Amino acid sequence: MNKIGLALGGGGTRGFAHIGAIKALEEKGIKAEVFSGTSAGAIVAGLLADQKTPDEIMDFLKGVKLMDAAKITLPVTGFASLDNLGKKLDEILGHKTFADLKYPLYICVSNLNTGRVEYISSGNVAQAIQASASIPILFTPVTINECQYVDGGVLENVPVTPLIDRCEKLIAIDISPVKENEKVDGFAQVITQILQMTVGMQYDKEKYCDLLIRLNELSNYNILDTSNNEKIYDIGYSHVKGLEIGF
Repeated sequence: MNKIGLALGGGGTRGFAHIGAIKALEEKGIKAEVFSGTSAGAIVAGLLADQKTPDEIMDFLKGVKLMDAAKITLPVTGFASLDNLGKKLDEILGHKTFADLKYPLYICVSNLNTGRVEYISSGNVAQAIQASASIPILFTPVTINECQYVDGGVLENVPVTPLIDRCEKLIAIDISPVKENEKVDGFAQVITQILQMTVGMQYDKEKYCDLLIRLNELSNYNILDTSNNEKIYDIGYSHVKGLEIGF
């Protein structure tokens, strides 16, 4: 059994907080050996499982702008695809398949065909991460083995489930607090607010966590806004740096 498991939740550009939090955890001597992730958390978890350091992940993601990652499409199943993100991930990943990774990895996705959550742990890593990050309606689904997949956050935003009984200590990081808005204006804001309303952590899974890190400070940051990446990183780092962790 792996010693420490890390479940990383989705939250768009708030995912930079994951990197800061993980940096602080590692400075405390806490390093995970099995990972799960949804959406932004899937990106970070995948790179960690590929043995990338928090600093390397930060450098990579700072260089991936939203318009570079997304490719505008005819709005049949989504207004854009994340094919470019998938390509960039495939380029940086030293290990292309789950079987090649040093650390076990589970990518949380929502299966549109079955209406169920799934945890991908085989096949192409970049493709699975792209599927997990594909916010419904904004981004087109990803087809894997004849099924269409979208953002895992629709059904389990902090994917604790695949790590239960696979580690001695389980850490989960939730980066998706819901903010009250006096006015919800514009298509993208409507979609992101609806998603945030539906992707709150399934708190019945909280009992399985030895440490649950909730970054409520992120509520003021829009999940598609890339202008505050450093600030969001610092929130994750400072929050965890100030915690007393008993293991």
